[in-house]
Amino acid sequence: MRFFEQVHGVYFDDLDAFQVLHNARYVLLFERTIGGFWRQLGWGGTLDMQNNPDQYHLVRANHVEYLKPVEGTGEVRVRVWVEELGRTSLTFAFCVLPLDQDVDHARGQRVIVRVDQGSRLPSPWTEGFRKKLMPYVRTVKPLKGP
Repeated sequence: MRFFEQVHGVYFDDLDAFQVLHNARYVLLFERTIGGFWRQLGWGGTLDMQNNPDQYHLVRANHVEYLKPVEGTGEVRVRVWVEELGRTSLTFAFCVLPLDQDVDHARGQRVIVRVDQGSRLPSPWTEGFRKKLMPYVRTVKPLKGP
């Protein structure tokens, strides 16, 4: 299984009163890394529902576990992969790491659901999307339904 990793700066305005990376910034760093992941796969930029209907998805849940504080300014790595790919859902997993060690500062998950643009009801991922994501997927759920 592959993962995607991106380095991000931690700046003074990212810190809380204790000079520790503010808890809300972890989700922001994860969001930016997901954007880099989509761009690497060729899906970044302007939304184009005609040529890429899988772009229309919504976040169902975020979960973050804070393990070791990021102290002060500097840089961190954020690593993402697809923990599980279902028929209409996808679970990203991520971890925030220092540059020089594979020790998690934080880890978490985000669940997204592909939805139909008109009805906003869950809709299956396309075969092209599934194929492109496969190298990054840890677990594939069996497909059910039509």
